[in-house]
Amino acid sequence: MEIRLTERYAPRPVARLGIEERAGWRLKVYGIAHGREEPRRELVAAALAAADARLPAPPVTRSRYGVGFVGVHDGRGGNFVFVDWWGQENELHHHVLFSSSDVPAELRAAVDGDPIACVWDLAVVAHERCAWIAHVLAPERPDLDAYLEDFVTGTI
Repeated sequence: MEIRLTERYAPRPVARLGIEERAGWRLKVYGIAHGREEPRRELVAAALAAADARLPAPPVTRSRYGVGFVGVHDGRGGNFVFVDWWGQENELHHHVLFSSSDVPAELRAAVDGDPIACVWDLAVVAHERCAWIAHVLAPERPDLDAYLEDFVTGTI
């Protein structure tokens, strides 16, 4: 079988957009973009609004820690947004949304048959796995503040 690529792989910039505190949650926010340094502002705003709608309340329980991350990927043909949080010590809750390039703020939730991530998004998720292990699961005392400061940035 021949795979016909529309475009060969090229690294994309991954930016630290900050740590957002929303309704008791602390979220690392990442921006990934095709053909620009950061995602468009309207996409970032829509992603944070979508996170507000998906994050469970209360943010902190015996099995939920009030921390997670949001990825905002302004892509070539469309946009990916992922909203993730940690629970049950080592489990990641992952919610995916999409929008078109033409109307970035109109996000829709993923449905059966949609992808969960692209190769650039997976690099962020892989980093978050390593950061969670390094700062929460492996040390004698979990350090959520250190986890929240541990971002991957640059080109991936």
